[in-house]
Amino acid sequence: MIDDGWFGTRDDDTQGLGDYTVNARKFPHGLPAFVQRVHGLGLKVGLWFEPEMVNENSDLYRAHPEWAVHVPGRAPVLGRHQLVLDLTQPAVQDYIVQQVSHVIDTTGIDYVKWDMNRHITDMYSPALADNAEFNHRYILGLYAVLHRIFRPRPQVLLETCSSGGNRFDLGMLTFGPQIWSSDDTDPIERLTIQQGLSYLYPQSAISAHVSASPNQQTLRVVPLSTRGNVASFGVLGYEMDLNALTDADRAEIREQTAFYKQYRHLLQFGTFTRHPAAQPQQFRWQVQAGDTAIAGFFQQHISAAHGYDFLPVTGLAPETMYTMASKPQRIMLSQYAGLLDHLPAAQGRTSIPDAQEHYTGTGALLATGVMLNNQFMLSGYSDQVRMLGDYGSTLYVIQPEQE
Repeated sequence: MIDDGWFGTRDDDTQGLGDYTVNARKFPHGLPAFVQRVHGLGLKVGLWFEPEMVNENSDLYRAHPEWAVHVPGRAPVLGRHQLVLDLTQPAVQDYIVQQVSHVIDTTGIDYVKWDMNRHITDMYSPALADNAEFNHRYILGLYAVLHRIFRPRPQVLLETCSSGGNRFDLGMLTFGPQIWSSDDTDPIERLTIQQGLSYLYPQSAISAHVSASPNQQTLRVVPLSTRGNVASFGVLGYEMDLNALTDADRAEIREQTAFYKQYRHLLQFGTFTRHPAAQPQQFRWQVQAGDTAIAGFFQQHISAAHGYDFLPVTGLAPETMYTMASKPQRIMLSQYAGLLDHLPAAQGRTSIPDAQEHYTGTGALLATGVMLNNQFMLSGYSDQVRMLGDYGSTLYVIQPEQE
């Protein structure tokens, strides 16, 4: 995924927006050669656009200042150093269609990330007889642009970014099947964000990424296992500096992606259930299709000796016997500092396995709630103790018992 800055004079966010010509200094051999090389590695290529916006310091604005939305007689309101292009004007629509279509067709990219990073504040267009219609006409113009670009190019995946530009709705989903739900990638906040979205949208429409820790917005430190577990209930992606990953991180990510690929269809298209939290600060999610389910237990905070945890699994055949096994995940030992002195088995290691949990029961029994293994309570480490702590989580796979 090639992000902002590949075009024009876009060395910072004060300039270049609207000029979608490839920056030859950054791509001296051109984008088509770059895309071809990446395709040769067996990867697909995505490209970032923000076509609805323009910087005043751009060739486009210097040529067509009348294309930027502003109220006559007033200074235009800037957001992130940018103005909004007037999509109620046919000429503006034509320009965006021509620019984005040309880049797609000449480079062979596979994916477009369509960003929209500011609110529309100056709601006026000289093209309209009644500017009370501005917002409605703007969205109709946007739909026309998306239709003209992507309907002839069904091979290109469109994702609308910035929560679709605050447009996480069925209209936008007719053009792009997934929406970047929020720039807030903190997994603990994502529990609330993704659960809220789940009341209206399927997991396949919710892009969810694993990002670095501490989180860049909250400074919260969250285990890599939980970052992966939360993002798995959506369209999983990673935005990480590969050079900053440890060997243990790389191993955990390989295991996460293998698990996600194995159960991708279930996680994206299975029936999603939000089980009421048994205790404050807990989330209990489930996806189920046919005779297979994946259940997730998440906690934001833990208290000392807080008691037993129960995780219900519903929707299965009542009389069928099932096994329920925890997804293997790693405990990164760096978070335990001085406690490692009490764990001789960890000496010289960077990670150890979390508890290996296995339960059996009928569908009717699982629906009443599985009593999970105890969490750590001054009890030391073993493969039967869940070492979750604050921000801990576990995923469980439920399948019919093999005879």
